[in-house]
Amino acid sequence: MGIYKIAVLPGDGIGPEITEQALKALKAVAVKYQHEFKFTEGLIGGAGYDGAGHPLPQETLDLCHNSDAVLLGAVGGPKWDDLPVHLRPEAGALLPLRKALGLYANLRPTKVFPALVNASTLKPEVVSGLDVLVVRELTGGLYFGQKKREDIPGGGIRVIDTLEYTTPEIERIARLAFQMAQKRSGRLVSVDKANVLESSRLWREIVTEIGKEYPDVELDHMYVDNCAMQLVKNPRQFDVIVTENMFGDILSDQASMLSGSLGMLPSASIGGKIGLYEPSHGSAPKYAGLKRANPIATILSGSMLLKFSLGLDKESDAIEQAVTKVLDMGYRTADLMEEGMKLVNTDEMGDLIAENI
Repeated sequence: MGIYKIAVLPGDGIGPEITEQALKALKAVAVKYQHEFKFTEGLIGGAGYDGAGHPLPQETLDLCHNSDAVLLGAVGGPKWDDLPVHLRPEAGALLPLRKALGLYANLRPTKVFPALVNASTLKPEVVSGLDVLVVRELTGGLYFGQKKREDIPGGGIRVIDTLEYTTPEIERIARLAFQMAQKRSGRLVSVDKANVLESSRLWREIVTEIGKEYPDVELDHMYVDNCAMQLVKNPRQFDVIVTENMFGDILSDQASMLSGSLGMLPSASIGGKIGLYEPSHGSAPKYAGLKRANPIATILSGSMLLKFSLGLDKESDAIEQAVTKVLDMGYRTADLMEEGMKLVNTDEMGDLIAENI
């Protein structure tokens, strides 16, 4: 029996209602496997700004540092769009939280559950059995480089975004990706734009060198434009994809739609002592309170929390098996609804999954 402290940050929009469903699943796991999960809620995003004057209050940061893992709902909404950039929920909460926790790797799995093979916009024979993991570098690249605007003499503006990476930053994400590939089917595709970008040339050199430490992993390199095409043409060729921050942001969203709905996609941000787990979708403020949101991405994020932060593999598998069983029984939230299926709301889906753990 283990005792674990989990920080719960419901956030904005549909965040509170989907987080509630993930807690149902985690509580069911605790009962079945005799663990004790101590859940402590904190404010983040727009809720943090409204309640404490900042999207990432110091109290929330302290809570995260004193926990074994962090479960996050979603942040943001039109209500806060006119705030200064550093106080907006996305820029003022998520980026600083990842930085404060030292989270340099984002894991985005895309799995097509057998019962949902017809939900994808691609043909069933293209996506059937798909199971891809995108490993995205999270703290370098264009998003964190120096940015500036300057006036051009005679009128107009020049903008500069700096793309920076260092050897240690690339080495650590590469090693993590190789280790992930070792635990799966031993295949890794590194994605870059080495025919154009100097940063990508260094990326490819370092990933190739690190690959010598992992002779059991088959390494391939692919340009980002080709990877985007291949994800639509033949996505099952991929097992683990590793790439830099902006490419990973774009490709993981593209890969996510292969499963049929963003509501199915969990994510983990890891690398520090404390991992952060959240659904891949946003806060969807127009659906808040309507109980229409699909909670499965958040529930599966809880499954990833058990695996990657707490080392509870069989407990993690129990959640995934329960999700599979409920979908096989024909239950669907509105985003997945098709003829002949049984429509359920957010709470009902959470209850069904918890009952089947």
